[in-house]
Amino acid sequence: MDPTNANTALASAFAEELARGGLRHAVVSPGSRSTPLAVALWRQEEIEVTVILDERSAGFFALGAAQASGEPVALLCTSGTAVANYHPAVCEADESALPLVVLSADRPPELRGIGAGQTIDQIKVFGSAVRWFCEVGTHEADDDGLLRYRSVACRALAAARGETRPGPVHLNLPWREPLAPIAVEGAVTATDPLALEGREGRPLTAVTRIDLEPSTFLLEEVAGHIGDAIAGVIIAGRQLDSELREPLAHLARASGFPILAEPTSQLRCGPHDRSHVIGSYDQLLRDEHFAKSVVPDLVLRFGEMPTSKPLRAWLAASGADQILIDPCGGWNEPSRRAAALLRADPTELAAGWAARLEKEERAAPELWLEAERAAQAALKAELEDAGPISEPALHMALGRAHRGGDLVYTASSMPIRDQEAFLAPAETDALFLCNRGANGIDGLISSGIGAAHASGRPTTIVTGDLGLLHDIGGLAALREVSTPVRIVVIDNDGGGIFHFLPQEGAMGGEEFEALLGTPRGVDVAKAAALFDLPHRRLETLGELPGALAAGSGLIEVRTDRQSNVALHRRLTERVHEAVGSLP
Repeated sequence: MDPTNANTALASAFAEELARGGLRHAVVSPGSRSTPLAVALWRQEEIEVTVILDERSAGFFALGAAQASGEPVALLCTSGTAVANYHPAVCEADESALPLVVLSADRPPELRGIGAGQTIDQIKVFGSAVRWFCEVGTHEADDDGLLRYRSVACRALAAARGETRPGPVHLNLPWREPLAPIAVEGAVTATDPLALEGREGRPLTAVTRIDLEPSTFLLEEVAGHIGDAIAGVIIAGRQLDSELREPLAHLARASGFPILAEPTSQLRCGPHDRSHVIGSYDQLLRDEHFAKSVVPDLVLRFGEMPTSKPLRAWLAASGADQILIDPCGGWNEPSRRAAALLRADPTELAAGWAARLEKEERAAPELWLEAERAAQAALKAELEDAGPISEPALHMALGRAHRGGDLVYTASSMPIRDQEAFLAPAETDALFLCNRGANGIDGLISSGIGAAHASGRPTTIVTGDLGLLHDIGGLAALREVSTPVRIVVIDNDGGGIFHFLPQEGAMGGEEFEALLGTPRGVDVAKAAALFDLPHRRLETLGELPGALAAGSGLIEVRTDRQSNVALHRRLTERVHEAVGSLP
């Protein structure tokens, strides 16, 4: 605890509790009013502080760091509209259940609502998007004040980690002068050792995690349903735990269920058994005949609902009983047809069910597996030629270029959909992340760089030209990162996804292009030059591995929006032809 003045005492006690509670990363956007806490975080040896000027970029940097590390990240700004710039990242953290501790400095109550500079109403500025809001208040550095700050820090970390659902918390901290660490004699009047020092080596108040161990009844009851199912399927959507791989692969073998695995499930790629993994379900389920031939009577879903629209439509039309495994207390159930949501540890559930089923002889899902082999062969034959670079071919090539230990951060809109549709299953042990809670493309560059910084993994960010434009200021954060960060920019001069929607046919060409196509003429090379970053423009996909190996920088890939639509349709036809020719 720093006894220089009341503010330094309160702020340093707070920072001590964050560190003792396990917080290791903080992102600070500089400002005067936040000085006491900025200094306290900076001087706390266990906490690594990253300084990012733009609050919007800082928010997403912290969000990416929280997603990659799985641990809370603190986010500090000054008073006024600075905190409002955190809102998009807070919304994503809320929807994606990511732990952020947002710390907004504020004017004391006597300076609010009277026209004092840099002052807005910061009370509950994030509304229902945070797990907990606290107006910490103004306090003397006495026993009650110091204990208040220590206790609030402990509670904030507990709430961010989840009770039961992780997410953002917001603490509003008003500070009176002096904001600088200027000595004020007699400012600290506390005498209680617990207030002054806390508990050495541990938090003031330790919080245990909620026990999510499944009961014997739950394991046996659901295992019975799995055993009775005639045609079951496992859906693996976005989740971060690589420990789920082997138990879920075991469950697939024991049950005879295929695993329809989105890349961000961490199940499509990795060193685990992938014998039952289906990666081409998006293309396969566009084939009405095939979709009707594999209608399930039981669905087990781990992670969030995948992005694929054909998959969602197929599930909704199936009438199958759906059992959702959601240990974090969310309600990720857009079909509104789930029979049960299980609040239990996914790894223990999968392992427990597999152990109860493994004595039964269950045939492999041959129809699914044969269709997968045929679909992957058809896509490979169509995309692995010497033709011009295309967006589907890029994602297939990226899959071959990723290396074990890599982190891949993919933008919403077309990139995440193409990754889902065209990334082939592989043994590469990479971590696939995205911001799919709120489905926005904003902040993607900052998120990926934050994830690289927190994880230390070589990182590939995949985005479009509009995604780059949305967060071009985020490139400044690359100076904080020592690990390679390769930013692959798919430049089709606009919003390619809208060509797949009904708006294109319903609107005139000029009107559509102005409102949805939105060409902006982003010059990727000039964006790189602005931040003194290397720029490489690919002429062929054969150059991709070398470009990734060259280290940090922007890798530009030019494509055409209209040609992209035609290619997607042709690929779907090829897959359907291949599956239709199966005996």
